[in-house]
Amino acid sequence: MSKHLKPFCFLLLTLVPLIFGCVVDNPKSNINQTQEIAMNQGNEKHETATFGAGCFWCVEAVYQNLKGVQKVVSGYAGGKTPNPTYKQICTGQTGHAEVAQITYDPNQISYQDLLDVFWNTHDPTTLNRQGADTGTQYRSVIFYNDNHQKEIAEQAMAETDASGLWSNPIVTEISPIPTFYPAEDYHQNYYQSNPSQPYCAVIISPKIRKLKKEFKHMLNE
Repeated sequence: MSKHLKPFCFLLLTLVPLIFGCVVDNPKSNINQTQEIAMNQGNEKHETATFGAGCFWCVEAVYQNLKGVQKVVSGYAGGKTPNPTYKQICTGQTGHAEVAQITYDPNQISYQDLLDVFWNTHDPTTLNRQGADTGTQYRSVIFYNDNHQKEIAEQAMAETDASGLWSNPIVTEISPIPTFYPAEDYHQNYYQSNPSQPYCAVIISPKIRKLKKEFKHMLNE
């Protein structure tokens, strides 16, 4: 073989496996795309629930522990100010409540289950207040997505009120879901990122302990 052909042959031998390797990988890519489409189609079956129960750090932290909950986003809803900021919310003048929007798989956890946790992990009898957090932004509220959720929420509230779980009447607001505004990034996953922060340690940690004690069957593994 000519010495001039040797480099060419070597280059050809090097490139052929790479070329055919890409061809072989294409079916694998198609499989991955199919799997991704299937996953996205599955996500269409997920539903959302939006609850306000005082500081949204608390609500987020509680629901992140539940089996079947896919995502929890802290945010604002129920007021008149578009695209509110946390600073505006804190004035109590926007009308918005601090809420958590929960995306969940109804095949793993029901809306009724989410409500059971809701009634047991905050005080729904105190108007516009949770502990030391006062103002309409801390009100107890259920924002429903449709009439089915509305009926379940209203029935659950009546049954919980009659059960004697709380000695005072429940004052939770039940309203149709308005525009939901996600809170600033630093509010997301707050408890998970700051478990030793004083508010988290004193206020949120006891809620998590209560949840793990009373709702063991509903927890993530």
